[in-house]
Parts: sequence; C-alpha cells; structure tokens
Amino acid sequence: MSFRATVLVGNKKGKVGLGVSKGPDVSAAVSKASREAYKNMFIVPITGNQTVPYPTVTKYKACMIKLLPATAGTGLKAWSSVRAVLELAGFENVLSKIMGSNNKLNNAMASIKALSSYKHADHFNKRVVQKVKHETTDEKAEEQKETASVVKEIQAKQAGIVPEVVIKPSETTSEKPVAKKPAKK
Repeated sequence: MSFRATVLVGNKKGKVGLGVSKGPDVSAAVSKASREAYKNMFIVPITGNQTVPYPTVTKYKACMIKLLPATAGTGLKAWSSVRAVLELAGFENVLSKIMGSNNKLNNAMASIKALSSYKHADHFNKRVVQKVKHETTDEKAEEQKETASVVKEIQAKQAGIVPEVVIKPSETTSEKPVAKKPAKK
C-alpha cells in the first residue's frame, strides 16, 4: 500500500510551487512532495492592485481555468484549490472560473499552468516602442546596466531578498577602476 501527498507552497509575495509524490507512509509522501514543491517554485507577476496582469484561459486535462484581473477591494473570487494557489502566490483581487472537471488536483495543476504562462515585465519592456535616437555604444551599455539593476531589484523584492548596496564612483572623479590580472600558475 502507498500513500499519495499533494503539497502546495508559497511565500505570498509572488512565488508558488506544487508537488505531488507517493511514499510507503504518509510522512514519507509528504516530505517527498514538499521537496518537489520547493523544486517547482516559480515567480508569478503581481500588479499593483495585487491582481493578475491580464485575463487568461488555460486548459489542463479536463479542467479549464479562467483568471481575470479585478479592481482593488474586490477580493479573491475563487473556489476550491484555485483559491489556495492564488492565496499562496500573493494575489488579493482576482476573479476566477473553473469549467470542466471538479478534480481538485487537476484544478490546482491548471491554475499553476495558468500562472506560469504569464509573461513577466522583462517581456513587455522589450516590446515598448521608444523614440529613435542615435546613441553611442557607451550610452547603450550604461542604459542596459541600469535596466538590469532595476530588474534585479524587482526580482529580489518578489523573492523577499534584500538587495546589496552598490556604490558607484562619481562621474566627476578622474579615477578609473583598475582591473586585476589573474595570478599565473
């Protein structure tokens, strides 16, 4: 005889994961499923209203999940395992609809699939139309560094990690950083 356990983990700040595993007893199944859930954790984009960025419909096996953004103060309008997934991910204002099967595991998997299908801010930043201007390669490199640092700060905030402080040399000083040469063998 074996036992199956389903574990859902999240930090309510934009990270959620689901794990399903079997074991000879309940405690072994739960520990294996929780390890799998932590391995399967991913970041979901949460807007300023604590809602999903845009409407989506996702199908997983016989289940179909519809997630719609909601205005602030609406609350979490979800049922069954979809509500648990959305709560642990950190959403507060979402409208949802479950169509098809009432199987709780398949509904949870469908909601995980729906959340993982959302594009992140990086995707939309690339698509923003900017004014065309002639820049030197130094200006482009500096702009890319600034964009990368902003993206890292956003990802760190979602992960709950405090970013380290970076001290930049002022532009008025004429000192240039000296590159260290690797030691010879």
